[in-house]
Amino acid sequence: MGRRMEVRQKILITGGAGTVGKAFINEYYNDYKFYSISRNETHIADLKKEFPNVTCFIGDICDLDHMINLFSSIKPDIVIHAAALKHINLAEENPTKAVEINVVGSLNIIKASVRAEVPLTVGISTDKACNPDSVYGYSKRMMETMFMQYHNDKTKFVCTRFANVANSNGSVIPFWVSEAKKGNALKLTDPGMNRLMFSKKESAELIKYAIDASDYNFPFIVCQKMKNVNLLELAKLLSDKEVEIIGKRPGEKLNETLISKKELPYTMQENGYILIVSEAGDEGILTEEHSSENAEWMTEKEMRELVWN
Repeated sequence: MGRRMEVRQKILITGGAGTVGKAFINEYYNDYKFYSISRNETHIADLKKEFPNVTCFIGDICDLDHMINLFSSIKPDIVIHAAALKHINLAEENPTKAVEINVVGSLNIIKASVRAEVPLTVGISTDKACNPDSVYGYSKRMMETMFMQYHNDKTKFVCTRFANVANSNGSVIPFWVSEAKKGNALKLTDPGMNRLMFSKKESAELIKYAIDASDYNFPFIVCQKMKNVNLLELAKLLSDKEVEIIGKRPGEKLNETLISKKELPYTMQENGYILIVSEAGDEGILTEEHSSENAEWMTEKEMRELVWN
């Protein structure tokens, strides 16, 4: 008898041609059968060149009927919902569009997953959703809340909460590197701007942990402790020119919080990851919030590795 072919699980990624989707595909390309939904034709073409075995669809998460049809046709084992309007300033300037994409679009993904009976849907969230005070932050907090509420035994919903993914689309790092190569002065909104950061590889590993931990019969938001970067020090690392301070933009904070004080009773820890669950335990694993105000500082060597790797 011939050898039985291994049947790989099917993963459908919304926004799969973006930074987070590509990072996950890159790390686990041979482990799953990948499908991607994206609106950007150029990004889709780039994704196909790099990963030819990924099946790509042009689609908009705001189109509920199209999402239901795609999900029902593909019948994915796992959905990773990474599509979003994520630029803070654009969300502030276009709040209706931010709600349409990040809230209504996420609800469409929930509805399509429920209709197709997808066993697991993983939402990609952000530290901006913790103690939000921007349109983007509130919209992602809504996504987290909806995912937690729709979780059930047949169709599980969990979230990952990211900080800043270095070298992602829209990240300040590749823009600054480009400006420094041109000999231009780097622009920063405020010298006291601090950010928790991690790598694209670490972002993929966090999603993979969420998938592996989905055997829990309760919804959760999973994140990990990260190191802090002062953006002025990062700018000085990239350029010898004096940094130009241009003032804070609407919706920006000097510091970001990944796990808030009110979430502490709901925290548990496993394999180095922090889970925020829906019901408080007798005592949360964390005793203080995790933010860029109390996180360990990244060393110069670590910042260089983050930029250039």
